[in-house]
This record gives sequence, C-alpha cells and structure tokens, in this order.
Amino acid sequence: MRWTSDALCLLLALALAGPALAHTETGDSSGFLSGFLHPIVGPDHVIAMVAVGLWGAFLRTPAIWGLPIVFPLVMAFGGALGIAQVDFPAVETGIALSAVILGLCVAFAFKPPLWVAASIVGAFAVFHGYAHGTEMPEAADAMSFALGFVIATGLLHLCGIALGALARWPSGAILVRGAGGLIAAAGGAYLSGVM
Repeated sequence: MRWTSDALCLLLALALAGPALAHTETGDSSGFLSGFLHPIVGPDHVIAMVAVGLWGAFLRTPAIWGLPIVFPLVMAFGGALGIAQVDFPAVETGIALSAVILGLCVAFAFKPPLWVAASIVGAFAVFHGYAHGTEMPEAADAMSFALGFVIATGLLHLCGIALGALARWPSGAILVRGAGGLIAAAGGAYLSGVM
C-alpha cells in the first residue's frame, strides 16, 4: 500500500507542476513520454480517470479491476478514431460530463450491475481517447504515444483505487463520497466554462 501512496503523491505533483497542456501539445514531443504526460497534465482528464478508480473501489470486486480495464481498452479505440480524424462531436463536453457523472456515481454511492457501470465508463472513455488521438503530435509514433497515454491512465485509475479503498470503513466511505462530489463539481466547472 506504501507504493500506491507514493505513486499518488508523484502523480499529483506532476499534475500540479505545470500548466494544463493536455489539449495544446506544443514544442518537441513524440512517442511514449508525450503520450504518458498527455492525460496527467490535463486536470479534466485526471479527475475523470481518478473517478473511475474511485467508483470501481467503491463498487468492490469485480468492478475494482473491471472498470479500470474497460476504460483504457475503450479509450484506445477512441484514440484510434481521433488519429484517423473521424468526426466526433462534443468531445470536450463529453470529457467534462464524464467527471460530473462519474463523480455523482461515487457521491451518491450508485451501485448498478457491473455491465451498466462498465457501459457508463466505456461511453466516456471514447471521448477521452478521441481527445488524446486528435492531439497526438504529427511527428509522434502512434503506438508509443498510445502506450504512454494508456499506462498513464492506468496509473490514475490506481490512484483512485488507492483512495477508494478507504470506503471499506464508514468514515472512509464519507471521504470517498465527498471526493466524488468534488470531482462532480470540478466537472461542472469545466462544463460551464469556469475552468
């Protein structure tokens, strides 16, 4: 459990260290590192991906691992759509809504069947993947870039799982549900254009 808290601290430090450039790739960037940093430096991506891990942990087995597996798999499909420049409307709205809906699912302790939770997570994963794919630098190796953003996404899910593990205790469940509420509020701020 010690390594997960260390990883969480490292990811939070990386997320807070620089400006939010997840949607404005500039400068020399290509391959794995660019893909890895892409979701981490965009707070809208971070909160939604942490929410997936939180919700999975709150739902417990098998969702604790199922949701964080579904998200990157479907996200990779969305990334392929973005790389292929397939027209996909309202991407930023979908990303913001993902934080709102996933945060509310945690805040209100929504416990649907696994297939429903996986469908919700998968639907939003397409938006996140599409954004990553369309913003891949032209000089980047698509496979390395995709591998980077999928691994970073998995690490963000693990951060959510680590925090969500607190839900096993009554006071921890209150904290986790409160975190869901904060994620939903942040998503609402993105949706309204405040952030």
